Amino acid sequence: MEEFIASLLYSFGAIFIILDPLLSVPIFAEMTKGRTDEEINHQAFIAVAVAGVLMYIFLFFNFLIFDTLKITIASFEVAGGVLLFILGMQESLGIHIHPEDKGQANAAGVVIGTPLLCGPGTITTVLLLSSQFGVLIPALAIAFSLVATWLILRLSSLILRVFGDIVIGVFARMLGMLLAAIAVTLIARGVVSLV
Repeated sequence: MEEFIASLLYSFGAIFIILDPLLSVPIFAEMTKGRTDEEINHQAFIAVAVAGVLMYIFLFFNFLIFDTLKITIASFEVAGGVLLFILGMQESLGIHIHPEDKGQANAAGVVIGTPLLCGPGTITTVLLLSSQFGVLIPALAIAFSLVATWLILRLSSLILRVFGDIVIGVFARMLGMLLAAIAVTLIARGVVSLV
């Protein structure tokens, strides 16, 4: 049971870090400015629903993807680890690509859902976790991460007022360093498996 909880916490941490909802807070708040609580709730739900659907698709069909492309788990760990390391360094250095069109509030959920929440790094993380823990643990971790992300998006305006852009930026950079550290572990494990 302890091993299950530890694996679940690790998976939740990895997914939550790569989702990095704090990065989306200023963008989501700007895109939904002046909207009603109901509209903000709706857009936050769309964002996590889009990200969630994509993550669960790759979670449940990952072995089909591996078999079709003739990819080994070890090689994917190395490649995925390198990608996550780059994303982690981007986070820690504050290098981000923001959507150009911030004026369309109706598109907020989709824009935040992908590529900001669920991009290549998130998909890679889900695939790597499923190869390590199977389906159940990552599935639960995804669900918990999505709930936490929805809450953060829903409260984005309040979070910005309380903490401000600077504090949010510092937290985002800390999460980036943690992501880079996880990536190094994945690369090392993949290299050992290949050798």
